[in-house]
Amino acid sequence: MSETAAVRAVDPKLLEILVCPLSKGPLRYDADRQELVSDKAGLAYPIRDGIPIMLIDEARSLDDFAG
Repeated sequence: MSETAAVRAVDPKLLEILVCPLSKGPLRYDADRQELVSDKAGLAYPIRDGIPIMLIDEARSLDDFAG
């Protein structure tokens, strides 16, 4: 695995324990956008430098269709 791929990968064990802070529902990893997506809440949480930013204020609404 290249260094870039290693930085972009999210630990599967981390995904098992993280939940959406708003809905308390599960998250799915969107590798292309580097986000953790809560379909239940309609929010996508960014991943910056390999760290999920689990703040509602930092989340992007899935209704926002930017790019």
